[in-house]
Amino acid sequence: MKHYDIIIIGSGSGNSFPTEEFDDCSIALVEEGPRFGGTCLNSGCIPTKMYVVAADTAATAADSSKLGIDMTFEGADWPAIVDRVFAHRVDIIARGGEDYRRGDECPNVNLYNGHAEFTGPKTLRTSIDGEPATISGDTIIIAAGSRPFIPPVIAESGVEFHTNEDIMRLPQQPESLTILGGGYIAMEFAHVFQSLGTHVRIVNRSPLMRHLDKDIHDRFNAQAAPRYETHLGRVVTAATTSPDGGVTLTLDDDTTVTSSALLVATGRVPNSDRLGLEASGIDVRDDGRIVVDDYGRTTCDGVWAVGDVSSPYMLKHVANAELRAVRHNVLCVADAQNDPSRAGMIPLPHDHVPSAVFTYPQLASVGMTEQQALDAGHDVTCKIQAYGDVAYGWAMEDTTSAVKLIADRSTGRLLGAHYMGPQAATLIQQMVTVMAFDLDLRKVARHQYWIHPALTEVTENAILGLDLDFPPA
Repeated sequence: MKHYDIIIIGSGSGNSFPTEEFDDCSIALVEEGPRFGGTCLNSGCIPTKMYVVAADTAATAADSSKLGIDMTFEGADWPAIVDRVFAHRVDIIARGGEDYRRGDECPNVNLYNGHAEFTGPKTLRTSIDGEPATISGDTIIIAAGSRPFIPPVIAESGVEFHTNEDIMRLPQQPESLTILGGGYIAMEFAHVFQSLGTHVRIVNRSPLMRHLDKDIHDRFNAQAAPRYETHLGRVVTAATTSPDGGVTLTLDDDTTVTSSALLVATGRVPNSDRLGLEASGIDVRDDGRIVVDDYGRTTCDGVWAVGDVSSPYMLKHVANAELRAVRHNVLCVADAQNDPSRAGMIPLPHDHVPSAVFTYPQLASVGMTEQQALDAGHDVTCKIQAYGDVAYGWAMEDTTSAVKLIADRSTGRLLGAHYMGPQAATLIQQMVTVMAFDLDLRKVARHQYWIHPALTEVTENAILGLDLDFPPA
């Protein structure tokens, strides 16, 4: 059995753990996936956004007549898009990352390419180049991520289905696609395929994007209804292969939905159940997440966890931030020689976590919804500001996009921000800054310039529309 100073399970955010501070440490990096770099790089955030840019361009062309432009979408060269995303970008980065860890520049790192499973406290069974191996470590970082959840009615049916892990690598674009689910993964792929010419059918047991603030939720669903063929409030009772090789879903109202392909996007589950955690004394929550304290430590001394496998936020920027905190804390423990005072350690950064959904229209949120703010007892003031009421919105002929800000009337503090429309994921960053630095909106509105006629004026007007005691202009 080979012993290491540090073992890292997962090559997504976990691959960022070894920095120069650990150059004198022996490190084992375990990755069982066929491609190095984790979900974000290979089948998540990065490639999906590359597809979204193509979809946005197609949607803009299809909707250009409102600007007096004669431009039409004639179809997508799907194999060329797949080649551009993977052969010319993502796969090169994944191979480069693996080669780097295997190369002379990382002499203290050994890469294991097998599944990792605990056999005892801080001891793992895995493999390297097909040969079984048992390794142990003084410190272990679990960054094993998550995987798609497959409902039993689909998993046990025998039908062919796809998830985010393979849908983007299809050799040909499907003529029609049924998407099971209504969350962020479902809606990003709905936008991609519908905009590129696939007929999209969505089946979901609730309205789409149900976690959104109600005003934004209602507006989004109103826009999605004519864009897609939707079957909402429905549950799948059976799945069969259709005579032409497609997939037919039978719903609980006895209707059937048939498409040439099926995408399952019903959420994700942590990979904790595949790690043999009981052998190491690591506790797991009812929802499958590994239990960690405020500093990222599990219930096994010397074992830490970050990202989807333990975090309440399945977001890459959160996993990266947690990884930075845990790296710092591991160094603090080493410096303090396991001093229980935790001197110098920092908590996992879970304040003011923003999220964005690159669908059509784009969505972004940070902080509370209006209902959450009311439930928390705040003196709430809200403002919904339409893009179409500012000059850049006129230029876009925008009639549907909006911003909703939620603030505390007595303190002038921003409680939540919700954007729906072009550039939402970029526009919200200013509101993330406002919350992170605890800025008073009464000063934010008037103590800086807002470039005219940039789209940021929609945020300025939303702030000024709140019922706050603003100083004279």
